[in-house]
Amino acid sequence: MGELERLRTLCLALPEVTERLSHGTPTWFVRGKKTFVMFADHHHDDGRLAFWCAAPPGAQEELIEAEPDRFFRPPYVGHRGWLGVRLDAVPVDWDEIGEIVAAAFRQVAPKTLAAQVPAPGVRPADV
Repeated sequence: MGELERLRTLCLALPEVTERLSHGTPTWFVRGKKTFVMFADHHHDDGRLAFWCAAPPGAQEELIEAEPDRFFRPPYVGHRGWLGVRLDAVPVDWDEIGEIVAAAFRQVAPKTLAAQVPAPGVRPADV
């Protein structure tokens, strides 16, 4: 399974998520309205196979500083705290990618919907 298919599987497994093209690239939305993940296949020939996603406050800076070969500030949405995640950096930890995608979902989903996808280590009753 390729990177796009694996990313698609993770995104569509979340509640009330839909996919459609936005700006010519596969993009995932919560309830068809709010974008939380965009696939980026060498966007404007930047040489990266990646995705851009919503991120919790401070996560973008922390991850880019810790691992600049894997994470970056994406154009257009980076100023809003979105995170760029490379899918061509080896090896790709798909469990971690799943956690990043779930965190992006929780950032934009309504609270009741976000509560259906608790953060790692959080029991649904704690939300």
